[in-house]
Amino acid sequence: MTTDTNLSRITEPSVVAMRWLVLVTAYFTLLLFLIGVFDLLLGLWGLIVTGRFTDPVAVIELLDTVLLLLIIVEVHRTLIAYARSEPVVRTVIGAAIIAIAREIISFRIGEFDTVSDSLTAAGGFGILLIGLVIAYFAIRYTETQLSERTR
Repeated sequence: MTTDTNLSRITEPSVVAMRWLVLVTAYFTLLLFLIGVFDLLLGLWGLIVTGRFTDPVAVIELLDTVLLLLIIVEVHRTLIAYARSEPVVRTVIGAAIIAIAREIISFRIGEFDTVSDSLTAAGGFGILLIGLVIAYFAIRYTETQLSERTR
């Protein structure tokens, strides 16, 4: 027997256990998503009943919940792709783009001590978003090139 065979026999149970743990986590994110949808519907109902559906701050808070649900969906997709041994980098970057967009949409200058702090945070969010979008399209381009070569 070779060393690779022995190592494979030793590591295989941990690989199987990790795959099961990832699947359990994926079902947990599904549960979180269902709870989030229920919370979103309650929030929407509350806006309609109270007449706050025209209040921009209340609508942004509701939009924040929607974006959080999208992040949960992307994390779920990442976990499922990982369990299937599929590439996950593009999905992770997509989730990061949604997370940064959520921060940008709910950005409030008043939450910072100084204008300089808020400008620094806004600049950081902008740079991060641009970097993530560039990375997303670079990976997408690379995947397209690889799939064309394999045809």
